[in-house]
Amino acid sequence: MVLNKLLQLFGVGKNKKKDSKKKGKSINPVSQGAAPHSTLNILASNSLLDPCSSGAGTVLSLQKDEPECSSNISSMIKEVHGSENEDNKSFNQFDVVQDYSDHHYAKTSPAKTSKDWAKTIQNEWKLLQRDLPESIYIRVYEDRIDLIRAAIVGPAGTPYHDGLFFFDVCFPPEYPRCPPKVHFHSSGLRLNPNLYESGKVCLSLLNTWLGSGSEKWGKSNSTMLQVLVSIRGLVLNDKPYFNEPIIFSSKEKHSLGYNQTTFVLTCKMMMYLLQKPPKHFETLIVCHFHERERAILEACRAYGCGMVVGSSVKDGQTYLRNKCFAGFKKSLDAQTELLAKELAANRLRALQLKREVPAADKTMSIS
Repeated sequence: MVLNKLLQLFGVGKNKKKDSKKKGKSINPVSQGAAPHSTLNILASNSLLDPCSSGAGTVLSLQKDEPECSSNISSMIKEVHGSENEDNKSFNQFDVVQDYSDHHYAKTSPAKTSKDWAKTIQNEWKLLQRDLPESIYIRVYEDRIDLIRAAIVGPAGTPYHDGLFFFDVCFPPEYPRCPPKVHFHSSGLRLNPNLYESGKVCLSLLNTWLGSGSEKWGKSNSTMLQVLVSIRGLVLNDKPYFNEPIIFSSKEKHSLGYNQTTFVLTCKMMMYLLQKPPKHFETLIVCHFHERERAILEACRAYGCGMVVGSSVKDGQTYLRNKCFAGFKKSLDAQTELLAKELAANRLRALQLKREVPAADKTMSIS
């Protein structure tokens, strides 16, 4: 079963050792993408994507949680950013918070629910606490247990590398007989065929696209964790062009062009997040982009010099220098300049955060 393989790929399974510190454990939010990756080949006809990507008989290459860096400069980047930053271990991977005012479903009045429904949600919380991959961060709400916010780190080796992608979730009263509602924080950008500007997420597991059997939501065997893992592994992949429901051309050059546009949009989304971070993820955003700043800007320069977006250190692919590449370079250079300014401002926020943490610890010790 594809979903089971995908869960195993991200280290999620029944045999995983339990961690008694899940809620309070400190996770380095910037430790992704440092180690070489492995791949698992899965037939596209069995995928959980909305458009069954590459057609019957073709193969999707899904990456593990820590794939290799995405350009030929990555060996240098690993030396600088590959290890955990001791200053950035304060953001819990799973936590319970209060304020849900900026949540997409905040104004949706919670309907009357049953004790069984509440118990199901509690079980979802426990599963997320215990089995979350390190690339996913969750906030749940004490006064609205029907709501969740998730942040997913873009996988290395894809045009989404080093990005953060946010999703708001609502469990309807009928849950788990029907799937959760999921809204993508798109910032008005279309950077994936499955993720719309409106925030719609097209995925068979959410019943927002065609599917059959285990591809569809099942009340007895589907979970929120599976949805999140599917989004990261199957939607945010290395060739999102082939997620399109109708492929007008199967030529690789069109996929490369799509990745160019997608990377520029990912950089634009980074800038938007730095300017207006979602509530309760401010620390993650500051630490993540501070830690990955050099890697992001070096990747922008490498891609502007002709490296293929998302290419690995081994293949060293370069683009054909043509009019299309010239347009991409112009757009990327302009976006890189804007992003660099935001990252520089973020450096000051990171420094301030570093100062505040010891001060808070000192206050606690005195009291």
